[in-house]
Amino acid sequence: MASKTVPATQPLPVSIDDVRAAQARIMGQIVRTPTLVSKTLSDLTGATVYLKFENLQFTAAYKERGALNTLLQLDEAARAKGVIAASAGNHAQGLAYHATRLGIPSTIVMPKNTPIVKVTQTEHHGANVILEGETFDAAYAHSRKLEAEHGFTFVHPFDDPRIIAGQGTLALEMIEDVPDIDTLIIPIGGGGLISGCATVAKSEGRDIEVVGVQAELYPSMYNRIHHTDMPCAGDTLAEGIAVKQPGGITAKLVEALVDDIVLVSERRLEESVSLLLQIEKTVVEGAGAAGLAALLAEPQRFKGKTVGIVLCGGNIDPRLLAYVLLRDLARSGRMARLRIRLQDRPGALYKVAQIFEQLSVNILELSHQRIFTNLPAKGLSLDVECETRDRDHLDRLMTALRRAQYEVQLVELA
Repeated sequence: MASKTVPATQPLPVSIDDVRAAQARIMGQIVRTPTLVSKTLSDLTGATVYLKFENLQFTAAYKERGALNTLLQLDEAARAKGVIAASAGNHAQGLAYHATRLGIPSTIVMPKNTPIVKVTQTEHHGANVILEGETFDAAYAHSRKLEAEHGFTFVHPFDDPRIIAGQGTLALEMIEDVPDIDTLIIPIGGGGLISGCATVAKSEGRDIEVVGVQAELYPSMYNRIHHTDMPCAGDTLAEGIAVKQPGGITAKLVEALVDDIVLVSERRLEESVSLLLQIEKTVVEGAGAAGLAALLAEPQRFKGKTVGIVLCGGNIDPRLLAYVLLRDLARSGRMARLRIRLQDRPGALYKVAQIFEQLSVNILELSHQRIFTNLPAKGLSLDVECETRDRDHLDRLMTALRRAQYEVQLVELA
């Protein structure tokens, strides 16, 4: 596929000069995060993989860049009145943190069902948090109402040239650190990050391919660019990019500069979160793992290329992270639930446990079922959660159980 270039006939809403100005403006006030090669991921995928660790920002996400670039361009009157945004995620925290640091009052409107941890983190950064409505759309509408009533400056999470230019500084740093990057894989929610990065990638004679990534459950930008009508709904791990309506400014930039958009499954997102923790010892949220998920989904497409991936955020709920890791252990065969049919008589459990002991399989949990089963009254179903070394170890355990005349089946994840 031929890489797109900057259109010569029509000016775009954001230029490389805007991004360079943003870089100079915010320098020293955000973390210049590292771009590091991952030898293990490179060996795994066949590409040379560089990771941009934006999860190391103070609020653990790249959103600080655009928020700060916008705040620094407000005049004194706007600063005095304060800023407002509608957000339940990283934009809220990035804006609140830098507004407080600069002495600018900030108000964040969040839906009532926002997890309490996000509410308290945003309040901790100094924002006045207002809970309004059951959906983001309701919170957004209320924020615009308050903007008009109080003269606040509304700071959009993505559809603003100042935001886009700020996010693009991330790509400038990547290319300064690794000039050999020929492909960028960038998550897309509303499109602010990829718009800024693509502006850099397609400027000054560069020929860097830009590939966007969206969750299969929220293909909003994909729909807009490809004129499709796939539904945008569901509980995605990548809630940071679960946007139903992309921006008008960002869509124009994506259509002009982005070479392709890849859709990734929830299973790939889970696998990528787990791999980044195991291999790179770094915690990312679902959206932060989207770039790696695309690389794992289509390795032949990126084989032999020098790929830059943005770990755009690390704000994942610890309990959700635990579920993701445990599910990955189950899919890889290192943790399993076996359903074994036994006769309800003394010693039955002891005998089956001996097989686990002989093969050095650790039993984590046992669950008997005598009543809610279609087995005969003298039979029982035993669920055994166990820990094995790998898939081969699990297969040898099941073979041994069947040789001992036990009826056994693996309870698979969906």
